[in-house]
Amino acid sequence: MQHRQFVRADAGAWHDAAASAIDVTIVMPCLNEIQSLPHCIGNALDALARLRADHGLHGEIVVADNGSTDGSQALATALGARVVPIAQRGYGAALIGGCHAAAGRHILMGDCDGSYDFTQGVAMVARLEQGFDLCMGSRFKGGIAKGAMPWKNRHIGNPALTGLLNLFFRSGISDAHCGLRAIRRDAFVRLGLTGSGMEFASEMVIKAALLKLRITELPATLSPDLRQRAPHLRPWRDGWRHLRYLFMLSPTWVFGVPGVLAVVLAAILLGAAALETALPGTAPAIGTYWTVLGGGLLTIGHLALLMVCAGHLFAMHRGYRLAGRGSAIIARFANLETLLAAGAVALLAGAGLLGLVAWEWVARDFGKAASIFLPVAGTSLVIVGLQTIMSAFLMAMISGNEAQFIPARPVPAPQPAIAIVPERLAA
Repeated sequence: MQHRQFVRADAGAWHDAAASAIDVTIVMPCLNEIQSLPHCIGNALDALARLRADHGLHGEIVVADNGSTDGSQALATALGARVVPIAQRGYGAALIGGCHAAAGRHILMGDCDGSYDFTQGVAMVARLEQGFDLCMGSRFKGGIAKGAMPWKNRHIGNPALTGLLNLFFRSGISDAHCGLRAIRRDAFVRLGLTGSGMEFASEMVIKAALLKLRITELPATLSPDLRQRAPHLRPWRDGWRHLRYLFMLSPTWVFGVPGVLAVVLAAILLGAAALETALPGTAPAIGTYWTVLGGGLLTIGHLALLMVCAGHLFAMHRGYRLAGRGSAIIARFANLETLLAAGAVALLAGAGLLGLVAWEWVARDFGKAASIFLPVAGTSLVIVGLQTIMSAFLMAMISGNEAQFIPARPVPAPQPAIAIVPERLAA
């Protein structure tokens, strides 16, 4: 077997002696992992040796320490890793900080509990060398050892969340939460990830899919972890954090689909009420309650559609959603002035209908009207107009106080504020 030689670098880490530059950084999040560190770092060193022998790539190991109190930092340094202290707590915060501190142009990340085999990441890095931006591991394709994953996570939680993620964002992967994954460093920076907890795993896949990065996956095995304490994962809490993140990054599903359904149902109800008012007896009569419900659904659906537009606009300006093919057409009229004009038209039309209602009321000597359709329609139009006007200014604010909403060119993703503790203070 080829002999591996490592030398101590100025930063206190161990690097391949033949390396003139770092190609791959293996990043491990760490919080009191002193029991599993020797195995994980030894396994990572084996992976670096294979990367050098098979692909001519040189690497380093970064342990992103999240405030360990069991001496993990000193042990990691002694075993050949570069320790990067991360002040903000959380699985995602540790990985984000560690990845930003990485020197390699490729990043291979995996949990620091012995459940993943870093040598399986060699093939993932090779995929990055072939031009892919992100290579995910799939435990469902690679195999899950007995006792490595709770039954509810394996058969309910992970399949359900991955299925929703694929439905919402069409990523096309089989395991969105595998902890072993490789990503090009420039792609990682472009994603602008901010999730500080376990939702980081979903966020990376979602934003990569939204930005149409080249994503692939390879089988990865999952083994029981080597720790003699309870894992940091809390299934119900972390499952909810993943689920809410899916909805927060998908305005189409959280606002758009309900909004369209509400508007369609409102059109049916108000259309029937209008027909009954204009031509009594030509269609089944619709009661007062259904007319009021139609007006309420119209205003709710309209607000939801405005919110989906604001959500997509925010994502484009934050840099994690690309403008679609129809954006150039929409940009011609989706601006502050046109929305203000549309809102004013709806507002005036509604006020006109309400004025007609008042005039008819006086003409009937203040008697009861035969139909409630006109008051409901007028009130709904006034609300729609006001919502449009207010949302126009909201979208202008989202657009950086610009009247033209859609940016002409992609906006760079902002860098998250993940604090890395200076090494002189962490010593």
